[in-house]
Amino acid sequence: MKESETISLWAFTSPKYWPTWIGLAFLRLVSLLPYPLQYLIGHIIGMVIWLLPFPQKHFIRINLKLCFPELTDKQRNKIQYKNYLAMGMSLVEMGMGWWGSDRIIKKLAHIEGLENLQNALKNKTGVILLSPHFTSLEMGGRVLQQFTPYQFMYRHQKNALFDEIMKRARERNCDGSIHRNNVKRLLRSLKNNAAVWYAPDQHFGGEKKIIVPFFGVPAATNPATFRLAKSSKAKIIPYYQERLPGLNGYKIVFQPALENFPSDDIEQDTIKINKVLEDIIRKIPEQYLWAHRRFKNNPDGSASIYAKS
Repeated sequence: MKESETISLWAFTSPKYWPTWIGLAFLRLVSLLPYPLQYLIGHIIGMVIWLLPFPQKHFIRINLKLCFPELTDKQRNKIQYKNYLAMGMSLVEMGMGWWGSDRIIKKLAHIEGLENLQNALKNKTGVILLSPHFTSLEMGGRVLQQFTPYQFMYRHQKNALFDEIMKRARERNCDGSIHRNNVKRLLRSLKNNAAVWYAPDQHFGGEKKIIVPFFGVPAATNPATFRLAKSSKAKIIPYYQERLPGLNGYKIVFQPALENFPSDDIEQDTIKINKVLEDIIRKIPEQYLWAHRRFKNNPDGSASIYAKS
């Protein structure tokens, strides 16, 4: 089910979109290659990211230092290098996830804990698939579609052409899309017993934010998971996708539904959600989207921790 009207691609013929068209054409061509070649190209792109001075590398370094203070610099640098390779793979996986053949995707797909989702759906109140933003999310969505229908939450991208292509591709491979601000639509989907992919782990600057720990660091956090579960009585299933080593493909993991959630304490429940996400990220930290400025607003109003001295 589409939430918005499809925009004609003829609307994106001006020169400002030509670089985007070139990038999309590259992803489309790469998606036609055998998976071992796609894997190699992804890692080459990751090594280029490692060599070039992208500003996001500063965010990654700060985030890893904040979230893993117990590790040595050498250990964090190892995670950071692997994260660059993961970001390179994520670009290639856009093409695979959007245009790759079902035959290849099925060969790469593995699943764990599907019974947890099936049991939760028996309640007929819908399921929120609680997930962190991993670099493999495009392939994760495509692999997920091999095992169960689902809908996804999204937000508009700044590049209108990229946004339209991404929305079209995702809607081909799932049951529907829901804009992150369309709460009524989300609640209606849950009422119809849908499984909805939802990732509340990024910085939230809205008026309803609360400050709770994320990896032990005070972070502006969206408490919507609590409110959605309270309103819909939907089950919360922690869910994530993992890029397996080498050419072994991708694994989808459904953990057991959260117990005693929601309670009557929005702050403690939001802390619980952050802890669940944190525990998942700790399993494969090199695959998380560390380039996001998760802690960009300090609660005490002091200068941003991402400001370069």
